[in-house]
Amino acid sequence: MTPTVAVIAIGRNEGARLEACLTSLQGKTARLIYVDSGSVDNSVAYARMAGAEVVELTADRPFTAARARREGYEQLQSGEMPDYVQFVDGDCIVADGWINAAVATMEDDPTLGLVTGWRREIHPDVSVYNDLCHDEWDRPAGEIETCGGDMMVRPAAYSEAGGFDDTVIAAEDDEFCVRLRREGWEMQRIPREMTRHDAAMLRFGQWWQRAVRSGHGFAQVGYMHPPYFEREQKRVVIYGGAVPLLALLFWMFWPFGLWIIAAIYAYNYIRTLQGLRAKGMATARAGRHAVFLTLSKLPNFIGMVTFHRRRLKGKSMQIIEYK
Repeated sequence: MTPTVAVIAIGRNEGARLEACLTSLQGKTARLIYVDSGSVDNSVAYARMAGAEVVELTADRPFTAARARREGYEQLQSGEMPDYVQFVDGDCIVADGWINAAVATMEDDPTLGLVTGWRREIHPDVSVYNDLCHDEWDRPAGEIETCGGDMMVRPAAYSEAGGFDDTVIAAEDDEFCVRLRREGWEMQRIPREMTRHDAAMLRFGQWWQRAVRSGHGFAQVGYMHPPYFEREQKRVVIYGGAVPLLALLFWMFWPFGLWIIAAIYAYNYIRTLQGLRAKGMATARAGRHAVFLTLSKLPNFIGMVTFHRRRLKGKSMQIIEYK
């Protein structure tokens, strides 16, 4: 008997990107569910025209990708459960052949709770910000600890892990994977293109907000599952918090010391550049990426502080958008 697959797509004001996403899934799934997080464009109308079951999140609680995925899964439970569930972001096109390849991998190994593949940027050359995403998705195939939001999951594994936690506003996929692995399930990235993503980042402000969101994720998931993200948090605290504070003190009391600050950041930049070149990245491209990877510690730190301020004040974790 052929295994059945349902797809849960999530989005907010994705417009043409959502249309491309749903079109790529036509005829490839037993059920198609679209979860909308308060879109004000035509996303909901198009999803219905495309034949998707639509779940519109209510505005009484914060919108998060984790909440959208969780409520999409709850909608899925209203009918006969499929053998596998593919989660996909609404700004992604699902590659031809991916569904069948992922199912075959899961069928061959019952210890796998999750399978993912390669996400590629559609327009990496449009901006350095898109290109940064393109490199971010480029990870080796094989056994993995965590993955991004595009994934095929075995329902039994999803249930045992407890599903997505809708209070996590960033790195919710990492947080889910941590719990999945704790339940004894394996995860694998297979050497195949899975989705094509459209980051649509053309402005510095978009990149900055995305980096703030990443820092929030480092802090929140690290707080929930220590020592996860410990290395990332240490780097952010040093280069995004301690060094800028030291720079301020030098500026106020010993301006010559600012040369020390410049040397510290130059060292960090050179190390990053060398690491990228060691991976095979061309020098000019590595140089551009190293600038932003060095600078990213500042917005990351803002995101980490934002999480802990919200946590200490007992406030809800509001989504940080960059589009």
